[in-house]
Amino acid sequence: MYKLILVDDESDVREGLLHEIDWNSWGFEVIETAENGCEAMEMIERFQPDVVVTDIQMPFMNGLELSAWIREHYPATKIIILTGFEEFEYAQRAVKLQIDEYILKPFSSRELIDILLKVRAQIDQEVSFRENVYTLTEHYRQNLPVLQSIFLSSLITRRLNAQDIEEKCSHYNIYLEGAIYVVSCLRIDSGSQHQESESGKRVDSVSSLLHSSDQDLQLYAVLNIAQEITDKYEAGYTFIHHDEVIVIHVHKVQEEISLAEINLTMLEEILHSVDRYLKLTVTAGAGRVKRSIQDLPSSYKESVQALDYRLILGGNKVFWIEDMDNRTHQPLELSAFQDQELGRCLKLGTEEEINLMMDQLFDKINASGTSSQEFRIYLLEILTCVIKSAKEIHVDLDRLFGDGDTGVTEISKFTHSSEAKEWFRDIGLRLRSSIAMDRQSSYSKLVDEAQEYIRHHYRDSELSISRVCSVLHISTGYFSNIFKKEKKMTFVQYLMTLRMEAAQELLQGTDMKAFEIAEHIGFSDPNYFSFCFRKKYGISPKDYRSGIRES
Repeated sequence: MYKLILVDDESDVREGLLHEIDWNSWGFEVIETAENGCEAMEMIERFQPDVVVTDIQMPFMNGLELSAWIREHYPATKIIILTGFEEFEYAQRAVKLQIDEYILKPFSSRELIDILLKVRAQIDQEVSFRENVYTLTEHYRQNLPVLQSIFLSSLITRRLNAQDIEEKCSHYNIYLEGAIYVVSCLRIDSGSQHQESESGKRVDSVSSLLHSSDQDLQLYAVLNIAQEITDKYEAGYTFIHHDEVIVIHVHKVQEEISLAEINLTMLEEILHSVDRYLKLTVTAGAGRVKRSIQDLPSSYKESVQALDYRLILGGNKVFWIEDMDNRTHQPLELSAFQDQELGRCLKLGTEEEINLMMDQLFDKINASGTSSQEFRIYLLEILTCVIKSAKEIHVDLDRLFGDGDTGVTEISKFTHSSEAKEWFRDIGLRLRSSIAMDRQSSYSKLVDEAQEYIRHHYRDSELSISRVCSVLHISTGYFSNIFKKEKKMTFVQYLMTLRMEAAQELLQGTDMKAFEIAEHIGFSDPNYFSFCFRKKYGISPKDYRSGIRES
């Protein structure tokens, strides 16, 4: 039974759909109904339904705005849009939001049921795929040719004598007779996850299953694709070695240029297929062509060296060691001026200046032709400047980097320069934030300042948590945690409470109209004010005032 939420601002439509369709018999349970997008958001967060059926035109938040929010926060949820004929062109914009289905009003129960069955079939297929993935995992554990993989791994890691190679190839039914050889290495990019497939539809829980599974399953899936394409090219063998997929390409004739071209074409096809079918990205490194099977360790070492350029040039590419070694090299180092400017920026700069500084430090990397080793030395130079700046202003390094760490361990994990850039940017902003927070004596003082600001500005309809945090010079995430911990409520709840209390006072003590009160306390939409007031107190502003005066 799949969970479903029905969203429509017309109560008779909601009630009609609830009673005209036997939802359970078609595999769905209507767990909640909502009358607008704002209300639906809360229900979706609470119940995380499989399907949301929503009208387009609704107050406060329409169906397309709700759909955009769902796609951002719950991409696996299926969305069915209800739309009138006059809204049809408007509804077609839903295609850009990857809406699963939409149905034109007026529609019959049968038409909606057909759509529901279509959506249910999609979900069933995804569930089946998940089951197949787990079956594939079990198949992998039981049938992986362990001895073959161990032998092939030994071929690329140490130089074996010709007799041992011949005997083991015969024993394990491996055929490596050829004129020339090349070894390639495929490595899954860290955090490689696409949100859209080739058809433009958002990737949902089916593809995300592989992303959330263990690395063995990911590698095995990549191995299957690589093996299939290698077989098509009649190229040789693929196997897993040290969390990487290795391809040993065997060529019958002694044409090094031909083998290199064929090998690179084959690797490009593997990358494309992995991207297309697994929604993962991998990077490939190819070594030099060798004329002896005993030289495979050298070709493998070169393929790993080629892979290291992923750190500089990014993933989802094929790197051939000869192309990489022929790149123009320019020294990569932190100049004295850059060291001084970085220190000043970290201690006194704005967020924009820190971002600009990081752009300047990292933009020249791609054009430098530097090696991964030189790049890591460059990162250490930047890190040294950061640590020195933090000590000069007496910022606790444990608070900046984490207990017992000074950033050295972290920078050794980067797989691409963009990761390093983002990490240093965050460290810079954290350092800037630490300076601001050190001026505060405690969490309570910070929250007191926030409350004081909110009490003075709650009448401003543009007041937001971002604005409060900007005034206090802290991040929204940090402030949200502190505020909720201190006040036992969120910023939005606190702001709404102030506004509702002010509304009560104005309803009791003035003759201001409801729309005037709404504007006075920070609501740009009088209807939304009435909705919020009724939701909190169970009565409209008008009835509330009438009740007070009658009593």
